[in-house]
Amino acid sequence: MEQIKWVENHLPKSEDKNLEVMSLENVAKARAFHQSFPQYTVTPLAKLDGMAGELGLGGLYVKDESYRFGLNAFKVLGGSFAMARYIAQKTGKDVSETTYDYLTSDKLRQEFGQATFFTATDGNHGRGVAWAANKLGQKAVVHMPKGSVKTRFDNIAKEGAAVTIEELNYDDCVRLAAKEADETPNGVIVQDTAWDGYEEIPAWIMQGYGTMADEANEQLNAAGVARPTHVFIQAGVGSLAGAVQGYFANKYPDNPPKVVVMEARVADCLYRGAEAADGAIRMVGGALQTIMAGLACGEPNTISWDILKNHVSVFASCPDWVAAKGMRMLSAPVKGDPQVVSGESGAVGMGVISTIMTDPAYAELKAALGLDEKSQVLMFSTEGDTDPVNYKKIVWNGAYPND
Repeated sequence: MEQIKWVENHLPKSEDKNLEVMSLENVAKARAFHQSFPQYTVTPLAKLDGMAGELGLGGLYVKDESYRFGLNAFKVLGGSFAMARYIAQKTGKDVSETTYDYLTSDKLRQEFGQATFFTATDGNHGRGVAWAANKLGQKAVVHMPKGSVKTRFDNIAKEGAAVTIEELNYDDCVRLAAKEADETPNGVIVQDTAWDGYEEIPAWIMQGYGTMADEANEQLNAAGVARPTHVFIQAGVGSLAGAVQGYFANKYPDNPPKVVVMEARVADCLYRGAEAADGAIRMVGGALQTIMAGLACGEPNTISWDILKNHVSVFASCPDWVAAKGMRMLSAPVKGDPQVVSGESGAVGMGVISTIMTDPAYAELKAALGLDEKSQVLMFSTEGDTDPVNYKKIVWNGAYPND
């Protein structure tokens, strides 16, 4: 069985200028925007007391994003807020003025007209962009990489977007979307990865993700937890990881939680950068085939990389069995704990946490993180069963066993 690879963060620190992207003020603006949607509700924080006891932790909490806006994943938080900030910028407004009601009004159509939002996606981000464009009376074009699941394609098409599956990997789909946006009048790319010269919209997307972290922190406080001691967060390009890390570093500057960033083995660009420890970005190419489709991204977000290298405790590279194990554990929890329906990219945290706490092979990692019966651990299940066929294969039929 392939092992989880991990490395402590010994990367050289930068001046940390990107931490400001995830300032508490920016996150508050994003959350106020999301709260203006009639579909908004706070997603559940599953309190797994039985599982925590089983694993030897003080507390284990899972933010369940399968309930987000009825879209079965968290991604809509980023795309929708980026659209709002883009429209605010073009109409000379502050984002606090661009509420759902304003964005769906005839007044906006007169002031702004209609834009076409281009994006590349493994499924969840594209569905979020398509849904937001549909709700706000805008247009969306979505490109998916080869091997994309038909259910995810259909869910995007249902929102009225023009959607294609290309014979390209994810990162090449991003390049295609960017090229088409450049060639289209009122075309704009809404992508959660940043590169030199394209950093404003990805920063806005990250701020949108901050809503989820802010809700989770508030829910922990309500449950009597002053702050999480450990946060486990998964990464594709790293936008979500950078957003969550940035939020908690700003929220608890004097006593931040230890953060573990987890990637799919075939697309572990952040892990490779941390392993090299020289501060330079590493990229991973090829087909990037993994069950963790949402994490199959080989080129890091430059803003996030800067935040992560300054603050993360440990980077981990995870084979597919880790996510499958997490899916099964969350779907059949300890009696009395709530069930969490978590997809391949959502459950990797559960697989990693349980393996660290129960497998002696990871005793050094457990000690390095200081995980014990006092630890209050937070993880994010970022998607539900977005590929229902594969979900059943793994949870019911035992695909990708960890033996």
